[in-house]
Amino acid sequence: MGVSENSRGLILAVASSAFIGASFILKKKGLKRAGANGTRAGVGGYTYLLEPLWWAGMVTMIVGEIANFVAYVYAPAVLVTPLGALSIIISAVLAHFMLKERLQKMGVVGCVSCVVGSVVIVIHAPQEHTPSSVLEIWTLATQPAFLIYALATLSIVLALILHFEPRCGQTNILVYLGICSLMGSITVVSIKAIGIAIKLTLEGINQIAYPQTWFFLSVAVICVITQLNYLNRALDTFNAALVSPVYYVMFTTLTIVASAIMFKDWSGQDVSSIVSELCGFITVLSGTIILHATREQEPATPIGTVTWYVSGDSLKGIEEHLITVQSSDEQ
Repeated sequence: MGVSENSRGLILAVASSAFIGASFILKKKGLKRAGANGTRAGVGGYTYLLEPLWWAGMVTMIVGEIANFVAYVYAPAVLVTPLGALSIIISAVLAHFMLKERLQKMGVVGCVSCVVGSVVIVIHAPQEHTPSSVLEIWTLATQPAFLIYALATLSIVLALILHFEPRCGQTNILVYLGICSLMGSITVVSIKAIGIAIKLTLEGINQIAYPQTWFFLSVAVICVITQLNYLNRALDTFNAALVSPVYYVMFTTLTIVASAIMFKDWSGQDVSSIVSELCGFITVLSGTIILHATREQEPATPIGTVTWYVSGDSLKGIEEHLITVQSSDEQ
């Protein structure tokens, strides 16, 4: 008995999440090494391009993205995209052991909430109509509703890059990840078109001759390059255990919204399914809020308190130090 196309897409999506989750950590370690020897990526530096560990993470991410690309050919976006939640768990666990970025107990609850919400979305997700040609996708992409979404996305991205990034890009994680996620939702549409074109061409129905195929390819390349650039900045500036889930939530939400607008996924669903999907989104967003709160509650050294490491095995406070200095002076 053969494996169904949805099952193939599911397996590829899971493998993709494993590779992408690991790539976050490899790239983060590479960015930290590069930042120690040159200008950090978070402030516009590109010395990470000379760091082998960053390239190892890049190759790992490319493998994951290729698996993700093929998954979109076999399964609808509403099934493939939410499975990116697995990369959250992988990157958070690896960050805990490899980067010493401790994930608090409530942070674990936040990750679990993201996964649970994603599962609910997958279970109740609408069945997507898979286009049979690039021309059919082009017709869907040029309908007024999706054109409005695409123009709004481009406008918001330009506003984030030109206005908000210089002012609060280093302090607000939503700036960098907003750019990545908005461009990502357009990338998925383009990748779907390219995947269908390749699949049909291999089956003997040539799609390469259509200019729409090359247009979708150009859009995908531009969007992917933009995503990688700002994802690097986010990883270099913020905690990797926080970047992964927030990026996942925003990317998944916007991708499903874009898919719903373009393919009209919700047009045949009953009220209970729609409500269940909304509950899934709320659960995922709640997990993100918990992760933010956990990060803000990390203990910090109080202002005015001085501590240091002494003799390799103990911490001394300012009071004991003063007593020691005073005693030695009296002698």
